[in-house]
Amino acid sequence: MASLAEIRAKLQAMESKGSGSKQQSGGDNAIYPHWNIDEGTSATLRFLPDADVDNTFFWQERQMIRLTFPGIKGGDMKPVTVQVPCAEMYGDTCPVLTEVRPWFKDPSLEDMGRKYWKKRSYIFQGYVTENPMTEANTPENPIRRFVISPQIFNIIKSALMDPDMENMPTDYMNGTDFRVTKTTKGQYADYSTSKWARKERALDENELAAIDTNGLHNLADFLPKRPGADEINAISEMFQASVDGELYDVERWGNFYKPYGVDVPATATQSTTAPAQAAPVAPAPAVAPAAPVAAPVEPVAEAAPVAPAAPAPVAPAAPVAEGEAKPSADDILNMIRNRT
Repeated sequence: MASLAEIRAKLQAMESKGSGSKQQSGGDNAIYPHWNIDEGTSATLRFLPDADVDNTFFWQERQMIRLTFPGIKGGDMKPVTVQVPCAEMYGDTCPVLTEVRPWFKDPSLEDMGRKYWKKRSYIFQGYVTENPMTEANTPENPIRRFVISPQIFNIIKSALMDPDMENMPTDYMNGTDFRVTKTTKGQYADYSTSKWARKERALDENELAAIDTNGLHNLADFLPKRPGADEINAISEMFQASVDGELYDVERWGNFYKPYGVDVPATATQSTTAPAQAAPVAPAPAVAPAAPVAAPVEPVAEAAPVAPAAPAPVAPAAPVAEGEAKPSADDILNMIRNRT
């Protein structure tokens, strides 16, 4: 397990680098839904180390992209959302972000760019030591998983960089609990008053025994499958179809990525890449109610690239005449490429 000094050094290196440029089976209730606590209440968590000793941190970062469709081909004509992993999470080239990045050079495309920008969340594990809500099905293993939003993560990270924190918060004897507090800001849940406990606390006998009995999770096991060539191709096709307002085609993409609860027909396109274990996904819901998705979490405010200085004026596109076909996704992407 990395020391606090090593974590601080790596966080500092990541911030410096960033400033210069710009499954296991689900359904086990292991993810603690802190976003469901009542407004004005707090849940106390105790984070534990990652079982992967090569992981400097005690969390894993997850990057997902939301692709929306007006309905399903041959099925319900209700808006659906499909979440796909961003290949940059694994150091690969993401076909969506490759296309979207230039959009931020055009003010008229910034909103569309933010819609398709990757959303970050962070996977932790540990105990729920104070739970303000009653859960219907509490898992037998008390070591829970937490899907943490960037807002809460920044509070966690800031404290780790503070020299006043002398010990690792995951230390069994001298660790520190974390209180997640939920309030409301506008129409969104707000967690800005969440904070670390003032005093350190040693794990009790029951908590230590649970670690011995159940072991710690390897957090990387709960990341989505690394996309292969077939998955990258499917993501690219789905992105273009989403931009163009086409319906989601379950026969074409169902064996790669699909909306929650949709059945895949036997005639669906099969992947030729080696299968891998998929991790459960806990997406962030939109403001308006959407189709049900697995393990929803609080809205995530993900920072998109800052738009550069306004480009030279470009003559406005001619209006689309009645009955004339609207520009396709390829037309939009080609226009953006030509501008850049």
